[in-house]
Amino acid sequence: MDEIARYNVERWNALVRAGAVFTRPHLDLNEHTARERIDPAGLLGEVSGRRVLCLAGGGGQQSAAFALLGAEVVVLDLSDEQLRRDAETAAHYGVRVETVQDDMRDLSRFAPHSFDVVCHPHSINFVPDARAVFREVARVIRPGGVYYFNCVNPFFFGLQESDWDGKCYPLRLPYVDGAELRHEDPQWIFRGGDPAAEVGACREYRHTLGTLVNGLIELGFVLLRLTEENLGTPDFGAEPGSTDHYTSIAPPWLDFWARYRP
Repeated sequence: MDEIARYNVERWNALVRAGAVFTRPHLDLNEHTARERIDPAGLLGEVSGRRVLCLAGGGGQQSAAFALLGAEVVVLDLSDEQLRRDAETAAHYGVRVETVQDDMRDLSRFAPHSFDVVCHPHSINFVPDARAVFREVARVIRPGGVYYFNCVNPFFFGLQESDWDGKCYPLRLPYVDGAELRHEDPQWIFRGGDPAAEVGACREYRHTLGTLVNGLIELGFVLLRLTEENLGTPDFGAEPGSTDHYTSIAPPWLDFWARYRP
């Protein structure tokens, strides 16, 4: 485990203790809502009986949804606290989910072409080299399999609602692949949790759009869908400097859906 992994383990365990929104299990799912959560665009097809890897996806959210739909689910995550959430959520629903503590950059424990779906919620920005993760995914996913991942919108990397200067949200950081940013978490991720908890600064790395798209193409992935994500319906009339206003101007995340066709 290198220094980046050690930092991420400690930070994500602290986020679990603080009750950050990404660490809260989904305990009220049914088959309909589970399908909406994991496949809003209808790109996966039938998942029952298929083998799914929730990559760096601990927390009891995506794993529970796939398991409720009959998938064979493995969750790999660095954080033992996040994996504990998955185990608790599986017990809540009476489904089976396998949990594995490891680094998303090393999937050597899995046989080649052993997963039909790789579901990779927001986490790839916590490592500096996206291509290293893509190579591992390409090794373990089956031909025809679907890879989903969410990441920071690279054009707005480092921008936050607190950057409002009275006129706009100015872009100041160089557009450089692998550039590191350390910043405090926005307070909305602690709503209903403990915002006073000590979790340390977030360490993220920019992955340019060229790196993301070309990194997939070079390994044999075909892009199915790319969408911008914010926190809901854009509210252009929201108070400038608020989270709702900021995300309506600068959608913070991108969703990628790709099929592996080597």
